[in-house]
Amino acid sequence: MAEFVGAVDQGTTSTRFMVFDHDGNEVGRHQLEHEQILPRAGWVEHNPVEIWERTASVLRTAMNRLGMSAGDLAALGITNQRETTVVWNRRTGRPYHNAIVWQDTRTDGIAARLERDGHGELIRRRAGLPPATYFSGGKIQWLLDNVAGLRADAERGDAIFGTTDTWLLWHLTGGTDGGIHVTDVTNASRTMLMDLETLDWDDDLLGVFDVPRAMLPDIRPSSDPAGYGVTRTGGPLEGEVALTGALGDQQAAMVGQVCFAPGEAKNTYGTGNFLLLNTGTEPVRSDHGLLTTVCYRLGDADPVYALEGSIAVTGSAVQWLRDQLGIIRDAAESEVLARQVEDSGGVVFVPAFSGLFAPYWRSDARGAIVGLSRFNTRAHLARATLEAICYQSKDVADAMLADSGVDLAVLKVDGGVTANDLCMQIQADVLGVRVSRPAVTETTALGAAYAAGLAVGFWRDTDELRANWDEDTRWEPTWDDEQRAAGHARWKDAVSRTLDWVEVG
Repeated sequence: MAEFVGAVDQGTTSTRFMVFDHDGNEVGRHQLEHEQILPRAGWVEHNPVEIWERTASVLRTAMNRLGMSAGDLAALGITNQRETTVVWNRRTGRPYHNAIVWQDTRTDGIAARLERDGHGELIRRRAGLPPATYFSGGKIQWLLDNVAGLRADAERGDAIFGTTDTWLLWHLTGGTDGGIHVTDVTNASRTMLMDLETLDWDDDLLGVFDVPRAMLPDIRPSSDPAGYGVTRTGGPLEGEVALTGALGDQQAAMVGQVCFAPGEAKNTYGTGNFLLLNTGTEPVRSDHGLLTTVCYRLGDADPVYALEGSIAVTGSAVQWLRDQLGIIRDAAESEVLARQVEDSGGVVFVPAFSGLFAPYWRSDARGAIVGLSRFNTRAHLARATLEAICYQSKDVADAMLADSGVDLAVLKVDGGVTANDLCMQIQADVLGVRVSRPAVTETTALGAAYAAGLAVGFWRDTDELRANWDEDTRWEPTWDDEQRAAGHARWKDAVSRTLDWVEVG
């Protein structure tokens, strides 16, 4: 019997393949970055072919290093950057355009027109999302309107759409030779095209965006005993493995953090931050700028929903310090630098490079550094960058409390930035609650593995998954209420100065 489950984690900046054992421990991994293509201000693209090639490479390399074959894997799961939009020709396999990344703001005019034309309420009610540049629907419409010949191909059924899970599943199951065109319910819920209650593409929403239904993949459960097909012999795994789990990255982290009960929450710190709260089997509509989204669906059980606060720029702000400003050599140096000062010296950095996401949803905002004096150093800017990560999460947590009435008792955290102990202490101080990091911090890949393994009986049920979770580190708040309130007020003042910076629509 196979003793391991594999997971592909296709993220915004890199793709990795990880293998886990029955106790949820990492056995091995391989990871490769891919190019960030920035054609103009506000535009962010990826090369889908490069992403597939990197995926195939990490699969082969990890399996070779581990001395494993396809028969050692009970199942394979996929998790992915959500909303990032790929459209390709099913006959040739060639993309019509680079993937338009979730951070991309070129569709701000489309989003503004949706509101102006009175479609905003329909989208919020059916899809649980506000009209925004973030989601896939506007990106598909932009491609249909701007790529010559694409609409005609789409109406014939030759041009097909997918987020990166769909793109990879199609390739893994054969590509032009019978590849399966599917997605899961969590990724579908991020398009502005799916009805949250029927869990199917909605004809009214398709009409609003003028998207042909023939372009869209079949929607399946996140953990699917029937599976999404099997990997092809001769592919990167050199054998057949059942593909039985798929979730968007933030929902996968909820599964990896075993947030299976209403009221349980996690915050993932990656390129952006994503705070999710399990709300149970009924969708909770937000009045405070949050998203209503599908959290997961395990087999034929009822779907579980979540409230989500999505923040566009957090870890990528640290990357900006490294790549654009050159004031740090690597992400770890941001902590070393920030520890040289007691506070940010009055500096506040609002990294609204792609506008502001939850709870503001202001595509007209742009990044700002305020409060500078000649006294300030790069150490103060590094500290302000870490504080920006934490204050953006505070804004979302406050909105979540207003919508749900649930006070956070503890915040489970995961993702790359959680390796920064200072940032996690600031987070506890800003929120005034305990912050808890698990022993296995790669919860996104782990959640995809759990979904795949549950589908084939590798794990019996979610109780068995709970038994795998262990705390590694916790941070308790040290600030008093007055210090916390003053810091947040200064942050809110800085946010107000980023608004109305560019004209939208």
